[in-house]
Amino acid sequence: MTGPTDGESAAPTEDDAAAAQTGFADAEPAPDAAEDAADVEGPRRRARREREERRAAQARAVAIEEARREAKRKTLGRPLPETASLGRGAVRGLKALLWTAVIAVLVVGIGLLLYFTPIMSARTIVVTGLGAVTQDEVVSVAAVPPGTPLLQVNTDAVAEKVAGIRRVASARVQREYPSTLRITVVERVPVVVRDYPDGVHVFDKDGVDFATGPPPPGIPYLDTENPGPDDPATKAALEVMTSLRPEVAGQVGRVSAPSVAAITLTLIDGRTVVWGTTDRTEEKALKLGALLTQPGKVYDVSSPDLPTVK
Repeated sequence: MTGPTDGESAAPTEDDAAAAQTGFADAEPAPDAAEDAADVEGPRRRARREREERRAAQARAVAIEEARREAKRKTLGRPLPETASLGRGAVRGLKALLWTAVIAVLVVGIGLLLYFTPIMSARTIVVTGLGAVTQDEVVSVAAVPPGTPLLQVNTDAVAEKVAGIRRVASARVQREYPSTLRITVVERVPVVVRDYPDGVHVFDKDGVDFATGPPPPGIPYLDTENPGPDDPATKAALEVMTSLRPEVAGQVGRVSAPSVAAITLTLIDGRTVVWGTTDRTEEKALKLGALLTQPGKVYDVSSPDLPTVK
């Protein structure tokens, strides 16, 4: 058989008939249809898509930065500080700050407890350094009520009160926990005495008249016009007496100082020492110790370069 000739139409096949019945053909959709579908994307879907794109960009940036840091670490040969380490340091700092605050609160609490309660109070008062002064006199002048918390005791004020006792030169007050207050006194030491209508007055090295009564043995008499701690002649005479060696001072029966430039010593055996001024006092005292070993009546050390014996 031969095919259809020119001008003749071929007869339809069964496949062609089926396609014609369904009204569809095996053809791809046109490109314009996809573009139309993209144009109908809603605003919510678009926003979600943009967020996902931003997250992806951020993740990429982080990955790049980590890769850069790793490359630098390998190049330098040492680990770089990490955010995690900084976090641990911050936590340690907060813990230290917290413990400091707790300790401060405890210290303040304990201090308040000791200050306002009799847990550590003055139950015992110990007085040391006593001689002519009695313990009862010191305790009475100190006036610290038993049971007073030690932290409430003003030690400087108590020491000042005790030092006000005539025979006391100085005083020191200390707290000794848990319940003792210690008072240490230094009594005045007699250096010279002087006769007054009411009796013999005793003076210490500072010229303080601190006692009245029978003169202590071996203490010389002071012969000045206005004896006292502010009198220049008294100060000069006492400076001479305190510069003498004990064995020489024990031989002095009277020290006379009509002025600061005319000091003389009268020994118990009647010999006289011409001292003069208080210049080079230490040197004069040294020369006098050797000079007294020589026989004589008058020993002149007013010029220590040329001491004489008559």
